[in-house]
Amino acid sequence: MRMGAKKKPFYRLVVKEKRSKRDGKYLENVGTYNPMADPAEVNLKHDRIEYWISVGAQPTETVASLIKHNPFQTEEEKAVAVQTRAEKKEAEKTARAEAKRAEIEAKRAEAAKVEADKAAAEKAEADKAEAEKAEAAKAEADQAETANAETTEEAKPEETAAPEENASTEGIAPEAAEK
Repeated sequence: MRMGAKKKPFYRLVVKEKRSKRDGKYLENVGTYNPMADPAEVNLKHDRIEYWISVGAQPTETVASLIKHNPFQTEEEKAVAVQTRAEKKEAEKTARAEAKRAEIEAKRAEAAKVEADKAAAEKAEADKAEAEKAEAAKAEADQAETANAETTEEAKPEETAAPEENASTEGIAPEAAEK
C-alpha cells in the first residue's frame, strides 16, 4: 500500500484479500519499505510473512523481491547495518565536501592565474609603450642632431664666403683678400 506525499513514496507491506480494494481494508501490516532513504530502508516481520505464505498467501513480484533481497536479521545485525549505513553516508558527505573544497581551490587558482596573466600582459604593454617612447625620443634626438649638423655645415660655407664679401665691399680684389 502506497503512502507518503507526492513524489515521496513510502510503502506498507500488507496482507489483503484479493477481492478488496487497492487502498482498502487489509488483514495485517507485515512491513515497510522506504525507497527514498539511501540505501532503501526495508523493515519486514519475517515470522508473520512465513505464516501468511504457509496458509496460502501469494506475494506480488515486488514483495517477493523485497523478501528475497532482505533476509531475516537479528536486532544486532540490523544495528550493524544501520551503523554501516550511517558511516557510509557520513563518508559520502565528507567526500562531497572535499570535492567541493577542491573545486573552490581550483577556481581560486584559475582566478589567480588569470590575474597573473593579466598583470603580465599589462606590464608587457607598459614595457612596450616605454620602449616605443624611448625609441621615439632617440629618433627625435638623432633628428635634432642631424639638423644641428646640417646647420653647422651650412654655416661654415657662409663664414668662408663672408671674408670674400667683406673684401669686395672694401674695394679689394677677392684674390688679394684671400692671400
